[in-house]
Amino acid sequence: LNDPKNKLREAFFYYSAIRCFWLGHNGRCRYYGKKCIDLFWQGGQVTSYVAQLYLGMNSMSLTRKKSEVQLNKEVVRVAIAAMKDAAANSEWNFMNKLRLLEAEQQSITQRHFLAIDLYDASIQSAKKSGFIHEQGLACEKAGFYFKNLD
Repeated sequence: LNDPKNKLREAFFYYSAIRCFWLGHNGRCRYYGKKCIDLFWQGGQVTSYVAQLYLGMNSMSLTRKKSEVQLNKEVVRVAIAAMKDAAANSEWNFMNKLRLLEAEQQSITQRHFLAIDLYDASIQSAKKSGFIHEQGLACEKAGFYFKNLD
């Protein structure tokens, strides 16, 4: 596993980051997500963009918990920039991810109408592209957002 070109190592970090995201282990998700980005961020690699998505979503969760807010805002900014780049090259694959990250960002900044529109756009884009798991993620995040509105 010490060989930097080891594909097993890349897969381990990638799936560990995603698993930790879904289990709510924010610190571990950030650790493995950062390892993913360091190992294979070359732009154009789908796995690197997906790792950016989960790292950005994880940072949103940490920002809500008031944990290292400035660091997490920078991670989110980088993740949104990466998704914009990816969506410019493959809109059907990445637009829903971009809209979800933007919706989460707007929900943190209390821009309610814009957040709602972006959640809807993310859900519709994921549905149109056939990404049921990402549609489910967007619905779940939108549901939590509506539940927490005063």
